[in-house]
Amino acid sequence: MKSGITGVDEARSALGKRLRELRRGANLSGKELAESLSWPASKISKIENGKQTPTDDDLRAWASKTNAEHEVDGLLAALHTLELQHAEWSHLLKAGMQSHQGSLAQQDEKTKLYRGFENTVVPGLIQTPDYASALFARFSLLHKVPNDVNEAVKSRMQRQEMLYQQDKRFHFILTEAALRYRLVSTDVMLAQLDRLMALSAMRNVRLGVIGFKTKYVIDPRHGFWLLDNDLVRIETYSAELNLRQPQEIELYNDVFEQLAAVASYGGAARTIITSVMDDLASESEDAGS
Repeated sequence: MKSGITGVDEARSALGKRLRELRRGANLSGKELAESLSWPASKISKIENGKQTPTDDDLRAWASKTNAEHEVDGLLAALHTLELQHAEWSHLLKAGMQSHQGSLAQQDEKTKLYRGFENTVVPGLIQTPDYASALFARFSLLHKVPNDVNEAVKSRMQRQEMLYQQDKRFHFILTEAALRYRLVSTDVMLAQLDRLMALSAMRNVRLGVIGFKTKYVIDPRHGFWLLDNDLVRIETYSAELNLRQPQEIELYNDVFEQLAAVASYGGAARTIITSVMDDLASESEDAGS
């Protein structure tokens, strides 16, 4: 299966290949170009082989030294397209996590159908404030970005108001593992599970849970979101991937449908959630005795 991450790698490699062609067209070795730019030779190799993403200034300098100033606009367009696909968290969150929530809200305004699969966490659109706060705090530490957890939680809760807009539809699929991972305290997780129980009864929300005993048709490799049929969004440790190629959207549509086919809904989903709640409550009582 070709993943969206592979598509991003291919785009970066294509840009590197074009830069190599410009260097060779100027009859420069990698070492010679590096010396003329006061760069380490390894940087030339990494860029040309798709191992490092160049900056705008890198591209302008490269074009200047290879007598290819006429290529600058095309190179920058290719780079910016790549950046839209592969946005590193350090770049996305430099203005804070609240700012990124605001950017997501802009996409929310035009999206009518949300389909999300998560195998490790509860989706942001249905998180409780305490659950969201715990994850934002961990994210802030991991990426060393501004600690605006309270503001980010407030923005996320504001985004959740669209769950009550009848012109929007939501289809969430979670694995049982996502309900059992110890990412937050027991009390916070119990409240989060109670929230899922309530959401499962909403008319425009479809909540599926894939239990541990389920036989998968396709492996639950990573979480992803489908926004209408326009965009696939994937969060990795290092970046947010935004995929818009028709073949990628079609692929993730197929994956989502196969996961939805084995998920439990309605009373069956609530039975799984209740089982998790009972186990957590029992552990909490044992710890308190």
